[in-house]
Amino acid sequence: MDIALVRVDNRLVHGQILEAWVPYLHASCIVVADDEVACDFFRETVIRMAVPREVAVMICGVDELPKNCATGRGGRKTIILFSRIADALAACRLGFSFKKLNIGNVYNENCTLCCTPSVLLSEGDISDISSLHEMGVQIELQRVPQEKPVDFYDIVRRLGH
Repeated sequence: MDIALVRVDNRLVHGQILEAWVPYLHASCIVVADDEVACDFFRETVIRMAVPREVAVMICGVDELPKNCATGRGGRKTIILFSRIADALAACRLGFSFKKLNIGNVYNENCTLCCTPSVLLSEGDISDISSLHEMGVQIELQRVPQEKPVDFYDIVRRLGH
């Protein structure tokens, strides 16, 4: 599996993924790593119906991700999607290795840090990002490929958080 993007996006598969990221990356596989979706036949079906036929879809629980990525799907360019930063951290701790995390859309009702209009983080999110950073993961905020990615820590310094 050729991982082209690891992303946190509360909405998982939606227009920004299908209309911007998939063509930009020439991705032919999307992996949704989400415990709730993996246990919800209706949500899984809706996601599978939204994705074009030529793009493979794999849905698994967060704890299954490291094993599923190790056995892979050949050399397909793959987008890995998490709905929560905590899930990305959990997968990393379980052995799913990645160097960069794209945060596209995170809406947290307990927001303590508004990074961008589409990234509203809680203290727990910030702590999870810090843990990922300590594990060597670069954190970038970017909704779509046409936007310039912004380093999370540049925003934190600018906001004085």
